[in-house]
Amino acid sequence: MYDKLSKIEKYIFDGMALFLVLFYSYSALVVPAATQYHKGVYVFVTYILVFLVYKSKSIFFRIVDYILLALSAITVIYFMANFEALNYRTGAETQTDGIIAMIGVLIGIEVARRAVGTVFVIIGAVLLTYGVFGPYAPELLMHPGGSFMEIANTCFYKNDGVFGIMADVLATYVLLFVIFGAFLEKSGAQKFFIDLPVVLVGHRTGGPAKVAVIASALFGSISGSAIANTVSTGAFTIPLMKKVGFKPHVAGAVEPAASIGGMFMPPIMGAGGFIMAELTGIPYSKIMLIAIFPAMMYFFSVFVMVHYEAKIHNIRGEKSEESAMKIFKEGWYYILPLAVITVLMIIGYDAGLSAVVGILTCLVISWFKKETRIDLAGMIDAARKGAESSLKIGATVGVIGIIIAMLTFSGLILTFADIVIGLAEGKLWLTILLIALASLILGMGVPVTAAYLITAVVAVPALTHLGVNPIAAHMIVYWLSQDSNITPPVCIAAFAGAAIAEAHMWKTAFNSFKFAKFLYLAPFLFGYVPAFTLNGSSADIIKAFIMIAIGTWMYSYFLSFAWFYSIRNRFAPAKAV
Repeated sequence: MYDKLSKIEKYIFDGMALFLVLFYSYSALVVPAATQYHKGVYVFVTYILVFLVYKSKSIFFRIVDYILLALSAITVIYFMANFEALNYRTGAETQTDGIIAMIGVLIGIEVARRAVGTVFVIIGAVLLTYGVFGPYAPELLMHPGGSFMEIANTCFYKNDGVFGIMADVLATYVLLFVIFGAFLEKSGAQKFFIDLPVVLVGHRTGGPAKVAVIASALFGSISGSAIANTVSTGAFTIPLMKKVGFKPHVAGAVEPAASIGGMFMPPIMGAGGFIMAELTGIPYSKIMLIAIFPAMMYFFSVFVMVHYEAKIHNIRGEKSEESAMKIFKEGWYYILPLAVITVLMIIGYDAGLSAVVGILTCLVISWFKKETRIDLAGMIDAARKGAESSLKIGATVGVIGIIIAMLTFSGLILTFADIVIGLAEGKLWLTILLIALASLILGMGVPVTAAYLITAVVAVPALTHLGVNPIAAHMIVYWLSQDSNITPPVCIAAFAGAAIAEAHMWKTAFNSFKFAKFLYLAPFLFGYVPAFTLNGSSADIIKAFIMIAIGTWMYSYFLSFAWFYSIRNRFAPAKAV
């Protein structure tokens, strides 16, 4: 996308990407920016970059792009410049306020359409229509409604609107961690994260598949995207898996199944962990501690399944000529940025500050080798990649603001909870299944982080009503929100794996769904086993962890169907000599 920009547009993009890094680094390290600038600058730059990158093809519509770009700048600047005045006249906005709000809301939908797709247009239009025509909705969904200008004011200016929780979390945490991931990759860490697993397990049963699992755990913990993880590590691991004997659709399935585990693995956990901290008020350091064991069990489950998949077909890897100790000695310092971030957050430092220190650590370690040194040009390149990677999720802030504002405005949050509880008849297991279905459907059209936030707003109250503690309720929703990456019919990460493997898309998708089965077991463990979220005595937690580890192995072995092939081979008639 960036490569298709004109020379001037590239300068604008690079300048704004570098500005994002410097502005939010300064805000995290020195003086925190005021609320309106903290949120506004992020939305301002994101909207402009989206209109630059996701551009129209014809000259006429390219002019329209620049008109929309100017209008988006005007609306966000108006919000920032009049922030205090707008707060004072809440509920009594002027006509100018209303016009700006209407333009801002519509532009937010257009930004999402360009970066994510038409589904967001439909969702935004439906929610706005529902907001205006609330009095005419069915009795169960009825609310007072309001004029389009009143609804736009609610969506654009209120704390749960466009500049609400999504914008706040993206600006405070996600952007800096996405940029951190770009700087860590630029420093050469990705090669280390792949080379080390290759020499450790690459020569064993199903070696390259196990490399994919371990590398995805390492790289996925900082990439923040299952698709990015699949494409980046899969470009190396998938051809290796095919080379040693894995069928193309199996090789293409293992990588996305492993990659979504990165969304559960601290220290970064995609954007969901930060949103969870914001919604629950629980420190992110505690969320990290709670997330570690479930994430390890997820990767353990995939590891066990690929092991038995390889045993069924007698697939072994090739021994590397290099030693693990040699690779570790040459690249151990790549672990430092992750260690620094983790330690800083555990001892109580702000996540944004931790990310900036992590970025600075990446700059330092990049100079350990001449070929990986990040100079000014490298900084601009890393900032550009980070900004570009953040656009898809950043482009959703407008429509997410509309959705959450309308759910709150209409009271649909409580209504949805009542509907789910009623359908499930008070059964927790059925409630979890209904949430899984809702999350899968929503995830077909929106990014998984957006799916988590939207589903959490309406589903967590239903779970807590049934006695699930808040953090466990959020974990249930968060884990289930990732299923659209690997669950047919819309499974983008699985399709990305199929493309790299040159395999049948649907075979790859269903095999990816098979390898990621722990994704559907964990929500029930969160709901029924309090110790899974560190809720209980030390003895209870240790016993639960041991039982869950054993159970995970049995669960994964059973679903691998290795036992079936073993029985079949044992009773198969002997071949004539």
